[in-house]
Amino acid sequence: MSEVLVLYYSHTGSVRELAQLVARGIGQVHGVQARVRTVPKVAPVTRTAEPPVPEAGAPYATAEDLEACIGLAVGSPTRFGNMAAPMKHFWDGTGALWARGALIGKPAAVFTSTTSLHGGQEATLLSMMTPLLHHGMLVLGIPFSEPELATTASGGTPYGASHWAGPNNDRPVSEEERRLCMALGRRLAQAALKLAP
Repeated sequence: MSEVLVLYYSHTGSVRELAQLVARGIGQVHGVQARVRTVPKVAPVTRTAEPPVPEAGAPYATAEDLEACIGLAVGSPTRFGNMAAPMKHFWDGTGALWARGALIGKPAAVFTSTTSLHGGQEATLLSMMTPLLHHGMLVLGIPFSEPELATTASGGTPYGASHWAGPNNDRPVSEEERRLCMALGRRLAQAALKLAP
């Protein structure tokens, strides 16, 4: 069965929950399944490396995961309107894939979570698109035919799925945010099937 990679970094668990919802949407498309992977933390000072296998949650992503997938969803919390350093660090290490053109023509989508309502959701989504575009991927958003885009009072953008977690990470994923995550996963999986060689 063909796989769509759901690649995420989550600090407090909100992005992990969105990743699971995107994966659920992918799983609703016949002939496709989600492969969920994360990236290890990075630190501003030298320290012991993360273990090769996380203690809990999804396994760490590899270049082989990117090469094998027929589509890709990328998720990260926002850091000053940008993707978090662990996700950026992961993409900085994909030069060999870029040189081979391994991701050219594959569809991709992005998702994020912020602590404040105006914490840079759309800027973060756009920042995650940049390496995808450099890799020659085809970036998908959420069309306004999804009614939740017009009714959400929290997360959800045409650039990708998003969630407003609140300053104490105490806001649950809203029903609109949930439906938009799953819609993004379905749309990505459908496009990936159509574009797969």
